[in-house]
Amino acid sequence: MSTRKHIAIAALVSAASLFGCAARGPAQDYDALVQKMMQGSFRDQGIAKMDRLQQDDSNAACSEALGKPLSEDKAKQIEAANLKTVKMPSDGKFIGNWKAGETLAQNGRGMTWSDPSAAPSANGGNCYNCHQISKKEISFGTLGPSLYNYGKLRGVTDPSSAAAKPIVEYTWGKLYNAKAYNACSGMPRFGHGGMLNEAQLKDLMALLLDPKSEVNQ
Repeated sequence: MSTRKHIAIAALVSAASLFGCAARGPAQDYDALVQKMMQGSFRDQGIAKMDRLQQDDSNAACSEALGKPLSEDKAKQIEAANLKTVKMPSDGKFIGNWKAGETLAQNGRGMTWSDPSAAPSANGGNCYNCHQISKKEISFGTLGPSLYNYGKLRGVTDPSSAAAKPIVEYTWGKLYNAKAYNACSGMPRFGHGGMLNEAQLKDLMALLLDPKSEVNQ
């Protein structure tokens, strides 16, 4: 949502700059213009509802910064608030099936108006859209860092061990709500946003941390 707003504002500002040389009109309230444009460009359809245009406090603060870094205090405030939303696994187990996690990482479907269900079980993680994960996959995005050898590079030989606990809990938190560690992260907040369920998050955890996963080979 914040990215869409940035693009819309940039488009309006560019248009104003182009025509501003010919005639200088009254000052424009670009925020109001963007809101009007966004409201007029979307509609309720299928499982996609207009409430998706409503930003929470964290997204709103990052949008208002318009690409400028937040103050350190504001960033810490956002991260602390989001960290409180992270729910650890109900059974205390973090690791699922890495093969199921790979399927999720490859699946970019979910939460669009044409999908039949808004249930997390109908969604994918779309992880390869931003990350390299497995060496076998030749098509991946580079918006995020490479996750190949994620567990291996962090010395996780047994995800259930006490030594691995800090990395395991951090990884879970990052998947659950990325803003808990990076205030203006563009990564989907999979758990917090209800995009993936607990079992799916465990499978992605296995993909990243299970020593048997092809990610760590």
